[in-house]
Amino acid sequence: MATREFRLPDLGEGLTESELVEWHISVGDTVTLNQTIADVETAKAVVQLPSPVAGVVTELCAEPGETVRVGTPIVRFEVGGGDAAPASVPDAPAASASSAEPAAAAPAEPERQSVLVGYGPAAASGRAPARKARKGAFMPAATSIPDAPAAVATATPSAPAASTRTLATPPVRKLAHTLGVDLAQLTGSGPHGLVTRDDVQHAVSAPSAPSAPASSSAPSTGDRAASGPSPARAGYPAERRTPIKGVRKATAQAMVDSAFTAPHASVFLTVDVTRTMKLVRRLTEAGDRASLLAVISKAVCLAAAAQPALNSHWNDDASEIVEWGHVNLGIAVAAPRGLMVPVVRDAHAKTVAELADSIGDLARTARAGELSPQQLSGGTITISNVGVFGIDAGTPILVPGQAAILATGAVQRRPWEHRGKVRLRDVMTLSLSFDHRLVDGEQGARFLTDVGRMLTDPATVLGRV
Repeated sequence: MATREFRLPDLGEGLTESELVEWHISVGDTVTLNQTIADVETAKAVVQLPSPVAGVVTELCAEPGETVRVGTPIVRFEVGGGDAAPASVPDAPAASASSAEPAAAAPAEPERQSVLVGYGPAAASGRAPARKARKGAFMPAATSIPDAPAAVATATPSAPAASTRTLATPPVRKLAHTLGVDLAQLTGSGPHGLVTRDDVQHAVSAPSAPSAPASSSAPSTGDRAASGPSPARAGYPAERRTPIKGVRKATAQAMVDSAFTAPHASVFLTVDVTRTMKLVRRLTEAGDRASLLAVISKAVCLAAAAQPALNSHWNDDASEIVEWGHVNLGIAVAAPRGLMVPVVRDAHAKTVAELADSIGDLARTARAGELSPQQLSGGTITISNVGVFGIDAGTPILVPGQAAILATGAVQRRPWEHRGKVRLRDVMTLSLSFDHRLVDGEQGARFLTDVGRMLTDPATVLGRV
């Protein structure tokens, strides 16, 4: 018999750490090759780790909720045969390299990889991992829910513990761990007894839930702790403290890096989109695939071709500016787990109908918590649709490594000059933020007016698809 240890792999994102969300195994369990052993959360995606070997679990080296650095051992196995070598993790070259290191070797500091490479001619290979991730070893965590509760009902004492545990998706389990809620004490309101986010949050707000003790080491809360908690007001939520980690930590770090690295500048343009709105309605009524966001996306791709500085990257390491020969379009999505920016790869080569399909699929996948790491990396320019919340305009912060981000405001009926008369028209405001190292004011203004002109006259877009 021989001992093999599995080190946390890079998962192909160039990240240095991941958070362990949940173990699917226990010490003493017998596992098979490629059996799912744990859920881990990277910057914004929850992925499942497969076992690199077949054997018996002898030690779990990390606890759920713990942040683990890449290259650190997380589990040890006892395998038959001293010459057995750990198998590689499917669809994750970086993971296989990490797990194949000798057990005695010290964890090496992972080398950061750029997330802005591997597109253009290699775009097909960039998309393939995302598709495999939904079928193979890195299947999205939310799809691991059993289709039927029979496995729970017929479990015997000799069955693995995982078959009798409370049904819940990894994001919900992570939320419960963060809030200190025992899932085993909850009755799920979802299908087949699935515990939902609402179930966990209701458990926290229930009168029987113990309140978090005030920290005596925090000077800002000392007076309040001494005088006791303030009386709760009817209908107002109780005080809650959430550790800064996971999606919120990754988003915060990205925004700080962007704000203090790239000098932001913003320009605004209010345009008449009446014709575009009529076009979208006609297309959808005819059964064609179309949306306002898809038309805006096409306009952004066309405007970026005319002003390539907006679709570029500042490379400090090589002391060069890279103007991409393609558009990987990021679409900001407000998901239950936080802000996500999935990427439509090769958006410049897609029609309005294809863009509508891609954007819709990514948004649904993001809200279901099933995005893979590959779907969240590699963007070259981004659109943030704040109009869905009724917001007119804003100053968006750049996604790190990108030169521009366009925020689209709400479409409103307003009095507007049209053909020499004041009429009610569909009007919206576009807000463009750009990296002033890469983009001059003239280039930013021309880009924005190009987008606005195409939305005013959408035939310009359709004529160039």
